[in-house]
Parts: sequence; structure tokens; C-alpha cells
Amino acid sequence: MSGKVKAVIFDFDGLIVDTETPLFESWRELFQEHGHDLELEHFTRVIGSADHFDPVLHLEGLVGELGDRESVRERIRLRYHEKVAAQGLLPGVAEAVGQAKQLSLRLGVASSSRRPWIEEHLTRLGIRHAFECLACRDDPPGLRGKPHPDTYEAALRCLGVQPDEAIAIEDSPNGIRAAKAAGMRCLAIPNGLTAHLDLSEADVSATSLANVTLADL
Repeated sequence: MSGKVKAVIFDFDGLIVDTETPLFESWRELFQEHGHDLELEHFTRVIGSADHFDPVLHLEGLVGELGDRESVRERIRLRYHEKVAAQGLLPGVAEAVGQAKQLSLRLGVASSSRRPWIEEHLTRLGIRHAFECLACRDDPPGLRGKPHPDTYEAALRCLGVQPDEAIAIEDSPNGIRAAKAAGMRCLAIPNGLTAHLDLSEADVSATSLANVTLADL
């Protein structure tokens, strides 16, 4: 890394807040009601990306038509939001935000999720003020989700730093690929759903953000 590190850009889902396990659990409950299990491999292959796996269509392939698909999706959406609302910051996030301030590092988020979702939970958890830039899918307009590098490139532009002046922190292979495609170094922090995935494309990894400091990076 040739430039002095000036910024850290975080993924959001699964790294700052565990929004991925609640989604998996919500759909898994539905599958189990119909006598089937939702395989983790189907779900995890799209984590951290804009690609879409439709659990309704997958379940219908196993049990036949479910009736009003939108009612099913709305039910899961409500259950999912209920579960996510009970989630706090993942271990080490609050400490990393504090370390960034002490080290005069600027913070951003690069995510395949929509801005309102990220704004809502960063605000709920009291750390929205710490992040200068949010680069989300389609916001700024036209951004593609991961593994495309668009969100990281937008966050770099917003923060006014070069790729070698920032570190990405990611929890999924798709996110790591996006950061690397943007020319950045990347720290991998797996969560409960991504721990079994191949995160070897990252430059360095740790079992938890609580086990590494920004000064070490």
C-alpha cells in the first residue's frame, strides 16, 4: 500500500449489523412450516450482492403454488423487520468507529442495500453521524450492486481518497471482489452465515472485528 491510509469503508449487512441471519431465519421458518428446510447454500450464494434468490419460487418448486405470493412476501418482510429491529451492533463495530475518530480516519459505507435501510439502522444504533459517505445500490443513481466495484468507487470519490488510501471491511466473497475490483485492500470479517464461505481473496482476515484494531491495519 503506497499511500497513507486516510479512510475505512465498511460493508453494512452482516458486518455492522447482522441483518442476514434474521432474513435466513425468517424464510427458513416458512419452509419448515411446509415440511422442508431452506438450504444455507441457496441463501449464502447471493449474500453481499445484488443478485436475487427468490425463496418463494424455490419453495413452490418443492410444494406447489403458495397462493398469493405477495402476501407471503409481506408476511416474511414483517417478520424479518421485527427480527432486525432487535439486533444491535456486531462485536467491535462501536470500538472501530471510536478508533477511527482517534486516528483521524474518515468512514464510509459501501453496500448493495438501499439507502433508507442503511440510514434507518445506523440512526437507530446511534452511529449515523460517524459515516461521512454512504454509497448504496442505485444511490447515487446508476450504481450497480456487488460484486461490481461501483459502490466502493463511489465511496472513494465521496471521501476524496484514492484506492490505496482506504481499507475495505467485508464479510462476503461478493463484497471482497467488489473492493478488490475497486483497487482496495480488504479485511474480511466473516459472520455466522459466511464463515464457511471462501474469503481467501481478502488481504487479511479476522474472526471478529473485536479482534483487530484500525491501528493494526
